[in-house]
Amino acid sequence: MGDADGMTTPVATDVKKVTRPVLTAMVIGSMVGAGVFSLPARFGTATGVAGALIAWTIAGTGMLMLAFCFQTLAIRKPDLDSGVFIYAKAGFGDYAGFNSAVGFWASTMAGNAFYWVFITATLGAFFPDFGDGDTLLAVGLSTVGVWVFHFLIARGVRDAAVINRIVTIFKILPIVVFIVVLGVSFDATTFGDNFFAYDDLGSMTEQVKNTMLVTTFVFIGIEGASVYSRYAQRREHVGQATVLGFLSVLAIFSLVTLVSYGAFGQTEIASTRQPSMVGLFEQTVGPWGEWFISAGVIVSVLGAYLAWTLMAAEVAYIPARSNDMPRFFARENAAGTPITALIATTVGVQVLLAVTLLVDDSLNFMLDLTTSLALVPYLLAAAYALKLTLSGETYEDDSSDRRKHLVFAGLASAYAIFLFFAAGLEFLLLSCLLYAPAAVLFVIARRERGLRVFTPAELALFVVIVAGAAIALYQLLTGGIVL
Repeated sequence: MGDADGMTTPVATDVKKVTRPVLTAMVIGSMVGAGVFSLPARFGTATGVAGALIAWTIAGTGMLMLAFCFQTLAIRKPDLDSGVFIYAKAGFGDYAGFNSAVGFWASTMAGNAFYWVFITATLGAFFPDFGDGDTLLAVGLSTVGVWVFHFLIARGVRDAAVINRIVTIFKILPIVVFIVVLGVSFDATTFGDNFFAYDDLGSMTEQVKNTMLVTTFVFIGIEGASVYSRYAQRREHVGQATVLGFLSVLAIFSLVTLVSYGAFGQTEIASTRQPSMVGLFEQTVGPWGEWFISAGVIVSVLGAYLAWTLMAAEVAYIPARSNDMPRFFARENAAGTPITALIATTVGVQVLLAVTLLVDDSLNFMLDLTTSLALVPYLLAAAYALKLTLSGETYEDDSSDRRKHLVFAGLASAYAIFLFFAAGLEFLLLSCLLYAPAAVLFVIARRERGLRVFTPAELALFVVIVAGAAIALYQLLTGGIVL
């Protein structure tokens, strides 16, 4: 999961323009986050080398198409600058835009909960009472951390530039060292034994599908690449930096999984506790490897958490400023912090941390939940880009770009739909448990503006969401869905 660097921090109009290499580095920094440290075991439990190669090809293509959609929308609809949700609103109405905002907000909260589970699971390797990040001690420490960050941000600690520079070093360095060391230990026979699919992991299609959520999770933040257009010395550098940055990140992520298959058997990788990069590196170099990767994980995640907490609060604050959320979410304190949105975000993270006590695999559950909640905003943004190309809006004198962008938007939309199937009905139904009660906020916002609450189409969508929530609740109570 990428950091929020550059995605929420206001940029002055006289900001110094940067070169293409610097712009490329900014794109890379926005995507490399904590999720990469869990990649080996997530892939090891799902597939072998062949499946991993197919999965990264699909994910790489799909996410790159999505990045192109965000770039296209940023250029062709420059007035829509209120965040990802605004594309859903512009294309499909107020209620769709509201649900996109709620989904993305909930995704950032789940991502923040994932960070704390990740930290305490890392500590669990040294202090067993932390377990896999799902014990009372782990939740207690995470709770302290959540509220410490809350009060720091509430007091106006918003400039994370220095922290983020340190974080960038600490998150890239251990990953590169891991790739180099395991690359040196590469064994062709082991890699060959891991190459073909395993019968007990299902068909190749099933194996690839089971990797889709984690491959999407590690690329969350890709929508921030379009924000960097304001930094570029030349407009064409934006597309070039996006492609170069994305391919660099894709190479890093795929190499982490592939060098693991060259050093360890698939079953050994699959059984390594999370974050699995720690255990595999320790087995390769000895005890110091556990400390080295773990230190990088903790520093990286703590630094990234500050940026993502700011981002989560902004995701609720910005829609309130545009009248898509109730006005109280737009309240600021004396330090200029969106305090109501920050409190709601902190409480949401706290609730999700309590949920980790009830689930079997808290780390992977939060990873999958974060990704699943981001799918609706991503799909609606891609669908809006597709709608523009099909209708010809903004393409009146640009038929060549229209054809190209139609391909980008079509592939991005198809990829997003495929991700819903990969996530499974379970997470789609669970998301309805969020969207259904959240409609209360939509009703409040509409009444504050004196507007009709639902159009007939929106009312039909609301009924479908409520039905999904009812099914999810029934399945939870009867054991049909097991957390």
